[in-house]
Amino acid sequence: MRVFFRSLLLLLGVFSVQMKADEKEVNRAGWGSPSQSAVLANEYPHHALDRNPYSITHTPLESNPWWKLDLLKVYTVNRVVITNRADCCGERINGAEIRVGNVSSDVVSNPICAVIPSIPAGASYSYSCNRMEGRYVSVVIPGNDKILTLAEVEVYVVYPDNLAAGGIVTQSSTYGSWIAERAIDFNPGFFPQPSLACSSTTIQTNPWWRLDLGLIYRVSKVIVTNRRDCCPERIKGAEIHIGNSLDNNGNNNLVCAVISSIPAGGSSTYACNGMEGRYVNLIIPGDSRILTLCEVEVYAEGNLAAGGIVTQSSTHDSWIAEQAIDFNPGFTQPSLACSSTNIQTNPWWRLDLRDTYRVSKVVVTNRLDCCPEQINGAEIHIGNSLDNNGNNNPKCAVISSIPAGGSSTYACNGMEGRYVNLIIPGDSRILTLCEVEVYAEGLIQIC
Repeated sequence: MRVFFRSLLLLLGVFSVQMKADEKEVNRAGWGSPSQSAVLANEYPHHALDRNPYSITHTPLESNPWWKLDLLKVYTVNRVVITNRADCCGERINGAEIRVGNVSSDVVSNPICAVIPSIPAGASYSYSCNRMEGRYVSVVIPGNDKILTLAEVEVYVVYPDNLAAGGIVTQSSTYGSWIAERAIDFNPGFFPQPSLACSSTTIQTNPWWRLDLGLIYRVSKVIVTNRRDCCPERIKGAEIHIGNSLDNNGNNNLVCAVISSIPAGGSSTYACNGMEGRYVNLIIPGDSRILTLCEVEVYAEGNLAAGGIVTQSSTHDSWIAEQAIDFNPGFTQPSLACSSTNIQTNPWWRLDLRDTYRVSKVVVTNRLDCCPEQINGAEIHIGNSLDNNGNNNPKCAVISSIPAGGSSTYACNGMEGRYVNLIIPGDSRILTLCEVEVYAEGLIQIC
């Protein structure tokens, strides 16, 4: 029955959610701490998060009964899914309000995401919250002599740019089913059990866990979530290392932070201030230690160019536009790794970042084999307009010169834009680019 209703809602567009290309939508409900206005019998608030539609929450008959979820920090809530009880009394959900906000003490003070007119017994309905910001998600039925029961609640939040999700992980040893991948599965294992969602080593000397990001990033922060069920003290003394070396399995890289403690079920953030590295390691030094991780998130100043769409004013033979963002500077064979236009007036190259960003800097690598002076005078433009193919956007910098095979960095100080253009003004010019990197301070959310 639930599958039928989900399929029906998909056809009707009720599940329609606008997501950006670099975002992930994750059910964050299982991470939170639930409560409700009152409990009837043994129908506790966490029953709405246990992934079992046949265990329910239940308040007694009262005025304005409510259920509330503390997400533990502020998130961008994209949608909320409510599953109604299947056995009876489906009409009791009618008129319930879903509210999202940062007020904890008064559940009706937060803004309304949606009002539930009705949900058939056993069905799941999704309600778009259109990126509402909040730490608390509540379901409340206004009025006297009301009862609130919930079978399941799912809260989907937007996760932009968590690099851990796409990485490759390994650990020094594995205890039972607690494999390394479970530390990056967006499930901290609070329900139903950590063994299905957390990683853990066996008891050993210097246990470690490593994440390979695939590329080198400037890591801004690492967030670590501790297990909730027991043993929170086991994380004490864990070191976070970041770097590019695999010596000693990556544990010789520089230390970002040392974890003094994290409360059971808590998440702590560690600022790494732009440390450069491909590998993120956590290690607990010492004998007879266990390393358990219920979630690891990694955020960084990444090179946005790799995910963009490129074009140029003309193409010389095999020197296509995409070769300027292929992570290969083409020092040995530039025709297979650099972009180049033909000889023309005002040649240009454009990168579409797909979204509007605050661009902090652009890094340009010049060709090594010959002709380094051809880059002289090139202008870097950033903005949201495609007038004159994007070349009318505001100017970030003018390239005076770049040595052969050299890379130069140009500060753009948070200029906002979706398009990054390079253009050389003048007649009989050629624009050759062996690598372009674009780094940004953040995504501009446009609703």
